[in-house]
Amino acid sequence: MRSLKVFESISIDGYFADANGDMSFAHAVAPDPEFGAWVGQNASSGGELLLGRVTYEMMASFWTSPAAAQQMPAVAKGMNAARKYVATGSLTPTWNNTQRLEGDAVAAVRALKAHEGPPLVVLGSGTLVAALGEAGLVDEYQFVVIPAALGGGRTLFTKGTKLRLVDQRAFQNGNVVLTYAA
Repeated sequence: MRSLKVFESISIDGYFADANGDMSFAHAVAPDPEFGAWVGQNASSGGELLLGRVTYEMMASFWTSPAAAQQMPAVAKGMNAARKYVATGSLTPTWNNTQRLEGDAVAAVRALKAHEGPPLVVLGSGTLVAALGEAGLVDEYQFVVIPAALGGGRTLFTKGTKLRLVDQRAFQNGNVVLTYAA
């Protein structure tokens, strides 16, 4: 059985998006070469990507662009080469190596986890993450905590969620990466 890992940027007060769905806070910190190198290394971890429709559309448009290849060539190469699954009932994927998950997303991910293979890694996709977490399918959460408070917004968790801290790392730009086992 393969594992399911979540990679999510969240505000210091625990939101992945503000009340209007805006996630630009995640890119409002100063550039940090050490954090950039860590992101590049993390992106080449060899897992298969699992995305919700909204995140898929954002990532497919960016990572296939010349700007992505210029700004972050190693990450762009890895993102474009990776096998990807998108949970959607309305979209026909066009990004290379992408398969649409049919039917109920939770059931489809449960079936993917039941087979041998590399880890499944969810990037962003807050609505999908919340459903998978509530179903008990997430094995690990890796949060990039951005030093910005939103004061409200969308969260990944339902009341009573309990996690166990397994790793932490701070960066000069103020970002802190926290890894939790579910």
